[in-house]
Amino acid sequence: MPRRSAHRLIVLVLLLTSTLVIPQATATAKTATTTATAAQVSGFIDAHSHLFSYEAFGGRLMCGKPFDPDGIAKALTDCPDHYPNGELAWFENFTRKGTVAGTHDPAGWPTFRDWPAYDSLTHQQAYYTWVERAWRGGLRILVNDLVANRQLCAIYPLKKNSCDEMTIIRLQAQRARELQDHIDAEQGGPGRGWFRIVDDPAEARQVIQDGKLAVVLGIETSEPFGCRQILGIPQCSRAQIDRGLDEMYALGVRSMFVCHKYDNALCGVRFDSGTQGVIVNLGNFLGTGSFWQARTCTTPEHDNPIDPGGVLPDPIAGLLPPGVSLPVYPPAPHCNTRGLTALGEYMVQGMIRRGMLIELDHMSVKAADRTLDLLEAARYPGVISSHSWADPLYFDRIYALGGMITQYGHDAEHFVAEWARTRPARQAHQVAGYGYGLDVNGMGRLPAPRAGANGVTYPFRSYDGSVLLDRLRTGQRVWDVNTDGVANYGLVPDWIEDMRIIAGDEIVRDLAAGAESYLRTWEAATSARP
Repeated sequence: MPRRSAHRLIVLVLLLTSTLVIPQATATAKTATTTATAAQVSGFIDAHSHLFSYEAFGGRLMCGKPFDPDGIAKALTDCPDHYPNGELAWFENFTRKGTVAGTHDPAGWPTFRDWPAYDSLTHQQAYYTWVERAWRGGLRILVNDLVANRQLCAIYPLKKNSCDEMTIIRLQAQRARELQDHIDAEQGGPGRGWFRIVDDPAEARQVIQDGKLAVVLGIETSEPFGCRQILGIPQCSRAQIDRGLDEMYALGVRSMFVCHKYDNALCGVRFDSGTQGVIVNLGNFLGTGSFWQARTCTTPEHDNPIDPGGVLPDPIAGLLPPGVSLPVYPPAPHCNTRGLTALGEYMVQGMIRRGMLIELDHMSVKAADRTLDLLEAARYPGVISSHSWADPLYFDRIYALGGMITQYGHDAEHFVAEWARTRPARQAHQVAGYGYGLDVNGMGRLPAPRAGANGVTYPFRSYDGSVLLDRLRTGQRVWDVNTDGVANYGLVPDWIEDMRIIAGDEIVRDLAAGAESYLRTWEAATSARP
């Protein structure tokens, strides 16, 4: 969940002949419903990130902002409860080190001694000038998912914002427009900035052709439109779903998850594993009145396994009611017994009618299977798996529909291995492009540094040769992807260069065709809606 000021890192731009030629994306199976004369675009896509999640979860869990009208010194500051040495920042310590004990230097600007870092989950990682560096390095589409989680907000003791999910979604949409206006003002007035929120694929194409960043608004939330369920009883109606979809569409939202983290009135979720899964399962109990219900899978597809020996951290263990213990589950592989409900089917059909992109990630396999059945019956291509949270056995069905798959922002070696493993499926369906879902500010780790001596040599050129990028500097701190990994969004070009070193130009060609591939899916979806 970036900008320009006297304090930001400046990328040296050299306008010269490209030293690395990236061919135009070739035709794919999605082209039947696109305009034959549309000029193809080239560039990377991040299909899943959260620039404004600092407003979510009560507004006190995540520290720092992607911009502030008063400048970087005001934007990149730590949370008040992290001072003087971080020992009270139990959530940061637990997610980063596995224990509630720990310390860190809370100073942000200008020293940045301890944050941002690839494994620091509660500190701002997407200041706008860092996003600008990624754009200069080749990013052309950024899907900014507006995010909220009522139950996590309720659990975390410090808050300044409402825990109502839709209230926070509206606030983040406002913040996105404010960032666009801020960048416009820096660049000479309305419409002149490099950060452009787009409403349709034709506008996105034009923005990219103008050399700017197309920003698509999405939603990733656990209780869309208040659609929670308590002891199996839905707390929303079809009318609420219609009103919610209409309002969000008017706000500019074009991509959306049906469920996320907790079972809701629309669908069951794909489980989290490990200690994080134990915490989320407790949240499911507190929010719905029941823990996850799992069975041993009888099909090849399955949800993530539930850790049988998981332990709650002390600050959260006290939330477990007296006499209530964590459930015992049957042997893995585990499948959520909850699938897509009747209201969930209505939600999917409503998104189809509006030409929206449907996120398959976070659905239980039972829910995902039914959703794909509905999309196949409607011949609707608008389906996305944006950050490796769907069973890979569904990839063929997604590609056959004309959908898009982008991979979570793993470390360079892991990302390359998954790109190579899934390449046969893309080739079988004539899909030229690939992408990533970095999930920045989404409380997941960014790509770690790669061990070994054959890393990135600075300076290096962007994929098209137009920009020379040296080590990222902000204030007094200089970052190097070889030792720091993707400590913040500005190091994404360095991460891609590292993958080029591992896998050669072919992976860069696939990533550079990602923006075009996404636009073809989106165009096909808008053409296919009733």
